[in-house]
Amino acid sequence: HRRGARVVTGSAISIVPLADDQALHAATAACVALAPDLVVATTGFGFRGWLEAAEGWGLGDELRSALRNARLVARGPKPCGAIRAAGLTEEWAAHTESCDEVLARLLADGVAGRRIAVQEHGEPQAEFTAALREAGATVVDVPVYRWTLPADTAPARRLIDQLITGQIDAVTFTSAPAVKAFLQIAGAAEP
Repeated sequence: HRRGARVVTGSAISIVPLADDQALHAATAACVALAPDLVVATTGFGFRGWLEAAEGWGLGDELRSALRNARLVARGPKPCGAIRAAGLTEEWAAHTESCDEVLARLLADGVAGRRIAVQEHGEPQAEFTAALREAGATVVDVPVYRWTLPADTAPARRLIDQLITGQIDAVTFTSAPAVKAFLQIAGAAEP
């Protein structure tokens, strides 16, 4: 807007509220029961939200205890900040902010027989966790936040129509899941 562009928005995703997320509740209980040797934090927002949701379910102290007793690895500076804000300390953080760097480090250090909790960042980290399992680790996936299609897809459908008719010059997305959801909505709009 400040540079003179006409901005059109059409949300393609909606975040599931953490306190209402039964999958996160179950994963939190599983993580506490697992007593992980290692926890991989992938997002600061997700890590903070996980702790807040656990507090709301009465699992906050147990989760914090499990995290204090585990080695914490961060995917980059944002999860590091969230870990430190929680009064915890990361053992190591990826410089490239990539899961590939984290995975390479973990596999190089050896994970056989280790209990690992992996915080997802919007989508399951299937290849990441499969590689850890293949290397002999027990893994709990922690879906700290999930996206769904918005309740009202009409704004996204209008944006799709404007794209198709050439009324839009550029499109930006906030995340890879937003792209997937946008394409899903576009596919559903086809005759």
